[in-house]
Amino acid sequence: MSSECKGKSSWPELVGVKGKTAEATIERENSLVDAIIVDEGSSVITDFRCDRVWVWVNSDGYVTKVPIIG
Repeated sequence: MSSECKGKSSWPELVGVKGKTAEATIERENSLVDAIIVDEGSSVITDFRCDRVWVWVNSDGYVTKVPIIG
């Protein structure tokens, strides 16, 4: 699905990084997306969008999943 979206679509290098740092990096590397920090276990909307990246963080604020467009 992400192939239909413009710009970088996946950030595996950000797993283990602080959420705020990941958010800034994602938005700098692809200005077409809004990175949204989400706590593990939270519910999110499941519709696919090219302008959104969920940044999943643990209770310490570190990224736990590869952030991808969606």
